[in-house]
Amino acid sequence: MVRFLVLYDMPADPEAFDRHYREIHIPLAKQLPGLRRYTISRNHQPVRGDRSYYLVAELDWDDTAAMQQAFASEVGQATAADVPKFAPTGVSSLVYEVEEV
Repeated sequence: MVRFLVLYDMPADPEAFDRHYREIHIPLAKQLPGLRRYTISRNHQPVRGDRSYYLVAELDWDDTAAMQQAFASEVGQATAADVPKFAPTGVSSLVYEVEEV
């Protein structure tokens, strides 16, 4: 499995961020081809270091090829283009393989 992790910085207007994220971005992202799982988490408490995030999203696909195809699709391009509309203060992302042990 491959995971796309998105780390959203604190927005200037949390209420507007939440509204756009719930009403527009989530429904759009859930249409990504091959998406297996989509979770979000909030209220992060840094354990090491002092960096915290407003919201963390995790999206899973079967493999890298499936994820790449999803983001290359029309829906994938629309999803990526939507991010600056609600998260102009910053976003970081990572892609990695997931292995259950």
